[in-house]
Amino acid sequence: MPNQASQGGRLPFDPVERAFSLWQQRWGTSTSMLAVTSLMRAHQLVLAEVDAIVKPYDLTFARYEALVLLTFSRRGSLPLSKIGERLQVHPTSVTNIVDRLTKSGLVARKPNPEDGRGVLAEITPDGRVVVEKATADLMAAQFGLDALDSDQHRALFETLRTLRLAAGDFTETDLTDAGITESGE
Repeated sequence: MPNQASQGGRLPFDPVERAFSLWQQRWGTSTSMLAVTSLMRAHQLVLAEVDAIVKPYDLTFARYEALVLLTFSRRGSLPLSKIGERLQVHPTSVTNIVDRLTKSGLVARKPNPEDGRGVLAEITPDGRVVVEKATADLMAAQFGLDALDSDQHRALFETLRTLRLAAGDFTETDLTDAGITESGE
């Protein structure tokens, strides 16, 4: 008989708590194991939700992020290497993302005028329309974080920011320099 999770239902127990309990019995207490397992499970759940939100636009969240990145660029285009660097994905993944966006007509490949061998990904007018619509849908769903209020969003950001800073994701900057205010806008 299939379990509830395989049927798209909810589990009758917290799988992270269960794993933590079993972990403690075998290897002792590790709150870091509890936290990372919860973080990874939450990542899977939120990613599944945001992927479902952007699916009607023939997007995954990764492709949506690439479109947003191109929207934020001054010229609406970036070298593929820069996209990979900013999104922290392997060059093969960037190629796949750009190929899919190109096939959908949301991005065009252009020669890089600053590098004769390089290629730019440039958002198309259709890509701009799609990113606006998908963004409206994601914002309406609070990017899958509607179970949390704005103070919890901020606290989650601060906690994860500390972790990202320690991992060398970026160098310390003032949040006001990045355009992030106390109100979160």
